[in-house]
This record gives sequence, C-alpha cells and structure tokens, in this order.
Amino acid sequence: MSLDSVRAFLASRAPDIAILELAQSTATVAEAAAGHGVAPAQIAKTLSLRVGERRFLLVTGGEARLDNAKAKATFGGKVSLLGVEEVLALTGHPVGGVCPFGLATALPVYCDVSLQRFEDVVPAAGSTNSALRIAPARLAELVDASWVDVCR
Repeated sequence: MSLDSVRAFLASRAPDIAILELAQSTATVAEAAAGHGVAPAQIAKTLSLRVGERRFLLVTGGEARLDNAKAKATFGGKVSLLGVEEVLALTGHPVGGVCPFGLATALPVYCDVSLQRFEDVVPAAGSTNSALRIAPARLAELVDASWVDVCR
C-alpha cells in the first residue's frame, strides 16, 4: 500500500523518476548506502517529528544529526521523534521506508541544508527495500518543502 502511494504520487507529479526496488532491506542508512552504491551521507533520511501537537517531516542527509538547539529555535520548541505506530498512521509508510512522497496525511515537510552538497540524493520510496534518486532541489519542490539548517 505505501509503495503504491509513492508510485501514484510520482506518476502524477514526476513520471520520469523511477522507483528502485532491491531484494534486500534498505531500511537503515548503512543498508541503503550499500544497496545503492552511494556514501551514507547521500541517503536522504526522513525523520517524523513533533513539537507539541504539531507533526512534520524533516529530510536530512544520512549522516547528519539533529542539533537540538537549532531545531528548537527553528521549529519553536523541543523536537521529539514520533512513535512507530504514529509514523505509520500519519505517513502511511513503515519506519525504514518513510519518505515525503505519497503521504497518508498532509504534513509539513522540511529539508535540511545537509542535502544540498549532493547532485542527487537517495530517499526511501515507501517500503523498506525501495528508494529513488533525485536532486535535492527537485525533492523539495515536489513536496513543497522549506529549507532549514537544523543539523550538525
């Protein structure tokens, strides 16, 4: 179901982008980097976050770490990760396959500047063994993301 929602999203907004499905898991940054032959930093990981009752997604470089002070200043409060069940319910994607495409619920999306140093990045595509290659600027454009600087 989740992979299908990403396929539908791409078919309507970016039919030129192919989903890459591997036989093995790409649920972690290390697995995804190995499977797709890229550096871990080039994996675009999607974090499902909350500040108070506000929920949103943050796409960062694979090796980037959230800077709590920057995130608090940018998002207006203490940032925390959503639980596994809430992630699946809100995004429609399982943990390890979360991406900003084909979401079950409309959520604000932010992209960290850590993605901008690469020509292409590799985000998941709705399942734990699927991904796609995309330019960071195009990723942000497709999901109407705002650029932020919240990682170290």
